[in-house]
Amino acid sequence: MVDRSAGPDGVLLLDKPAGITSTRALAKAKRMLGSLKAGHTGTLDPFATGLLPLVFGEATKFSRFLIDARKSYEATLRLGEETATGDTESPVVRVQPVSLSLSRIDDVLGIFMGVQDQTPPMHSAVHVDGRRLYEYARAGEEVSRPARRVEILEISRIALAGDDLHIRVTCSKGTYIRTLAQDIGRALGCGAHLVGLRRNSVGPLHLAAAASFEQLEAAGRDGARARLLAPEVLVAGLARFDATEEEAEHFVHGRWIDRRGGEEREEIALYSPGGRFLGVGRCQSGGRVAPLRLLAGEHAKSPDFA
Repeated sequence: MVDRSAGPDGVLLLDKPAGITSTRALAKAKRMLGSLKAGHTGTLDPFATGLLPLVFGEATKFSRFLIDARKSYEATLRLGEETATGDTESPVVRVQPVSLSLSRIDDVLGIFMGVQDQTPPMHSAVHVDGRRLYEYARAGEEVSRPARRVEILEISRIALAGDDLHIRVTCSKGTYIRTLAQDIGRALGCGAHLVGLRRNSVGPLHLAAAASFEQLEAAGRDGARARLLAPEVLVAGLARFDATEEEAEHFVHGRWIDRRGGEEREEIALYSPGGRFLGVGRCQSGGRVAPLRLLAGEHAKSPDFA
């Protein structure tokens, strides 16, 4: 039974197991923490494991700031086999022999470093003409989809065990690792698909601090809630502005404040003189900062300037 009292506020770092969707993982965590208001900061495919940051209560207001963060993974590619979806969710449709040196593999991996265009897979949630791509795929339709600009900041070989290539990848938001696996396989000339994926970090958050469902269950509701990180971890990537008492009072009551030097439309995290996180503001012309998202309890009325 979900606790109907005031729920928790904060960010839970979950080590998601394989075989469960991110939506189901969120629903299970909500029950365990006794929360009615929760969300996630970007999904992991059902077969994938690793870091899944979940947001509760007031932290849901700031989840999008983590969605834009870079992510790191350890991935396992099965060389010599291709599937329609690029992962284990569909059967193998093509098999080719594999005969590769480690130097050849490293050279090909290096090709994928940097900014590049990546075409989203048909089995994805990207919208095209009002429908998600996986809806077309389920209907047996192949549609044209625009490539998206992504960036691979790190890609390196961990090990080659038989035909399984283990790699480490750090990438920008919107990067599909299963598409990357397919592209690497084609560049190697033998094909490949993703058979394992574990997310190690999202922005400043790391898997080492995450808890499994078993650990959360053993800790009980109070113990699980005690693992929540403060909402401001979600805005660690924003510029920080330490307000005066007068500025903080204006800000939390929905009034703009002056801040010289900020670029127009830049978003900044504001803190009180005592270091208390107040919310996020957006720089406007003339050096003004308007409240964008405020923590409840910090203001009489929270206007939405988004």
